[in-house]
Amino acid sequence: MPAFAVEAAGVDVRFGRTVALADVGIRVREGETHALVGRNGAGKSTLVSVLTGMRVPDAGEVRFFGAPAPPVADRAAWRARVSCVYQRSTVVPDLSVAENLFLNRQGAVVRWSRLRRRAAELLEQYDVAVSPAARVADLTVEQRQLVEIARALSTGARLIVLDEPTAQLDGPAIERLFERMRSLRAGGVAFLFISHHLQEVYEVCQTVTVYRDARHVVTAPVADLPEPRLIEAMTGDPGGLAVPGASGRGAVGEEVLAVRELSGDAFADVSLTVRAGEVVGLAGSASSGKHQLAETVYGLRRASAGTVTVRGVPVKDVPSALRAGVGCVPRDRHHQGLVLNLSVAENARLSVLDRVVRRAALHRAGQAAITSYDIKADGPGQPVSDLSGGNQQKVVLARALAADPAVLVLINPTAGVDVKSKESLLGVVDARARAGTAAVVVSDELDDLRACDRVLVLFHGRVVREFGRGWSDQELIAAVEGMGR
Repeated sequence: MPAFAVEAAGVDVRFGRTVALADVGIRVREGETHALVGRNGAGKSTLVSVLTGMRVPDAGEVRFFGAPAPPVADRAAWRARVSCVYQRSTVVPDLSVAENLFLNRQGAVVRWSRLRRRAAELLEQYDVAVSPAARVADLTVEQRQLVEIARALSTGARLIVLDEPTAQLDGPAIERLFERMRSLRAGGVAFLFISHHLQEVYEVCQTVTVYRDARHVVTAPVADLPEPRLIEAMTGDPGGLAVPGASGRGAVGEEVLAVRELSGDAFADVSLTVRAGEVVGLAGSASSGKHQLAETVYGLRRASAGTVTVRGVPVKDVPSALRAGVGCVPRDRHHQGLVLNLSVAENARLSVLDRVVRRAALHRAGQAAITSYDIKADGPGQPVSDLSGGNQQKVVLARALAADPAVLVLINPTAGVDVKSKESLLGVVDARARAGTAAVVVSDELDDLRACDRVLVLFHGRVVREFGRGWSDQELIAAVEGMGR
């Protein structure tokens, strides 16, 4: 029987009166990929901070291969046991691959030829096909992720925590990552795999642990826990994900958004219309141009040709989009959607902050957003940085809807959120569409696209297919991958 790469038992963590973890544990075997799943705020991130030595628990213990965890101050000892590849990259973009691989380990005197040679050997050992001299900023997301994994393994770590590793990867890149994980597993490396994509849990993991409300719920072989039971363990409610709007919404109204022969970064000659009360989806691979198209519709990017109008009013940049009545949930909530050091109320009203003068009015507006969008927060004044990912996303949606837009553009609206938060977010979109808002949903999530009245598929920057309701997963995925055109 393989040894346990890590064992945590009886772990408690409290932040004042808030219980972040209550008597939880987890055991990951050598050579195993072990999933840790749960709703936003279930305690997953807190456990990772304990397992990586970033936080001392109030109670409990952590052991690596049967030996007690090292003192928190001994960072080198922790890096030799465990490393985490976070959803948000921790590599330094302006440094080379070689410099990132040996950051803080290059020695007092740097011999650059030797450093690059050692980096090349390491990259070859773990089959990472990038140049040691390449600037990390010039790498793809997939390549940066593999560099981080190679860096982790080079310290001797035999436990790798992967936090939402596929959030920014397309289908082929995800499969290459999974193949790399399987190869490393065969060599005894253990993975703790954190993901809201439950289908990935079944594809790549052998064991799954579920946390709910800061407590351990169940640990079981993946094969023994079918998806409805897994979702029930995560939410406490029987049944699977309900997709609001999936069964239709009735008649649509007049044309609101018109995109005519639009060309720009990574897409060309795209035309589409969206009517009042209609939700149109955009699907495609990461290189399809779908994100760039949506960002051009909102004015974040300049078009090279063609027009975007909302009820006849031209959209050319963000100010003109706001004046025309376009609201947007952007692709990256941390850099484009939120000001992390501002409060929930301030973030929820950013798009109309000039209309709120008095502090009391801002507080009332923030409380209304918390109530309307089921945001789990201590109050309107809480910094948005304190919230879980799902609740942060709800704040972004509240901000996008604060001005009562005629058109709502949502880019990966449920990325990194749990099942119930996904239902809540899609429910808001459905309710707005029923009230007459036109919406464009750009997503890699099939459940997000199921809420759409139509789905347009982009391939290499052009619309190649259009699906009405009733499409099958196989049909849509085949079109995304460019098959059957």
